[in-house]
Amino acid sequence: MNNVWGALLMTLIAGAATGIGGALVLFRKKLSSNFLAGALGLSAGVMIFISLAELYPEAQAEIIGTIPHGEAFVLLAFFAGMGIITLIDFAIPEYENPHEASGLSLDAKTPAVDMLRQTGNEKALHRLGLMSALAIAIHNFPEGIATFVGALNDPQTGTGITAAIAIHNIPEGIAVAIPIYYATKSKMKALAYATLSGMSEVLGALLCWGVTAISGLELTGGGAAFPLILAAVAGIMIYISLDELLPTAEKYGKHHIAIAGVVGGMAIMAVSLLLM
Repeated sequence: MNNVWGALLMTLIAGAATGIGGALVLFRKKLSSNFLAGALGLSAGVMIFISLAELYPEAQAEIIGTIPHGEAFVLLAFFAGMGIITLIDFAIPEYENPHEASGLSLDAKTPAVDMLRQTGNEKALHRLGLMSALAIAIHNFPEGIATFVGALNDPQTGTGITAAIAIHNIPEGIAVAIPIYYATKSKMKALAYATLSGMSEVLGALLCWGVTAISGLELTGGGAAFPLILAAVAGIMIYISLDELLPTAEKYGKHHIAIAGVVGGMAIMAVSLLLM
């Protein structure tokens, strides 16, 4: 039970980072775009390395002897994880996609500012903020499952996933906070919406825990469900890294800074795994 509470706490920390993004953009005049690019690259490096060097190989090892052709099912689960996030992306209109955030301060030129200047329509701007919050909440749901399962399996791995997803959530908080602020002129409302958008990660973790508890499935080994979930989590994190983190890092900063972050993230996780 202690492991479950610890995993839920890590999921809460990762989800609450959307509030950090909202707070940074609302209470600071300027953020360093290169710093954020490097941080997002580092997050991608951590997630890619954990997925390919630990979660997927462990899933393949755990499946042996549980079901016939288990290795093939693990491979299918890996791509199924990617498929889940792909379907979510297709379900969200591109204009309201939370990963298209631009501008790192309230003084920057952003889609929210352009909409307000061109139309003067604060209701439309408010809707943009709400839809961004909803889109982020939908995206964060499977991320919560990934954080929870990773932390439940191995606290060290869970710490790396938590840090990576928390960094990843900061620009999402920015994407929500800016339009809500310009629509309502309230920093507290903007911060609240940004924070709440990340709480769906906790809901994802609770749902995963509840379903497995009711069905009697084990999330920490001993059956086929555990390695299949691990493989799906690896697929989810690879997709997030390639589709969201790296493109956003490229947008915010220089190419080489983003790549240096990726290499740095991989190196940090590699060294930490060797030391444990």
